[in-house]
Amino acid sequence: MVKLMINFNNSGNSTEFVRFSGSAYARHMTRIIVSTALCIVFLSFNAVTAKAEKIPNGVAIFAALDKVTARISRLEVALGESVEFGALRVTPHACFTRPLTETPLTSTFVDVEERKLDGTEKRLFAGWMFAQSPGLNAVEHPVYDVWLTGCAKPAYVEADQAGPPKPRRWRRRRRR
Repeated sequence: MVKLMINFNNSGNSTEFVRFSGSAYARHMTRIIVSTALCIVFLSFNAVTAKAEKIPNGVAIFAALDKVTARISRLEVALGESVEFGALRVTPHACFTRPLTETPLTSTFVDVEERKLDGTEKRLFAGWMFAQSPGLNAVEHPVYDVWLTGCAKPAYVEADQAGPPKPRRWRRRRRR
């Protein structure tokens, strides 16, 4: 049941209120208010959740730690290719970054496999790694650690990264 209080008397000191319970006018006003509120919420939600464009890259850059020798190595691996670090084989399949104007987020989809002494391979990790939070999806191995540090060779260059435009060469026109 909808109760709506409306003041119909605008003349001076006295105020009279009329109570509408379930009338057509009250239902109509309620619909207008609710639909306006929903539109405002929907439009503000869409404005806040705008997606940043992902930039595909051709090379994933990892850091790898050998815990026995305390050696840290930088691994630059092209997508679809593999690189070996100790007994691990790292194969990235996708590497994405965001434009420079957005909040940084670098992610890659990678497979990490361990080569055993008998020649068999065991998959240690298959999933997404994020450079901004290396501990979120890290390779858990007693001897080696591998984490994503960045991506390189973007598939296209943004207008902001392209640099200043080249100067135009002006030719003097001949008059005939």
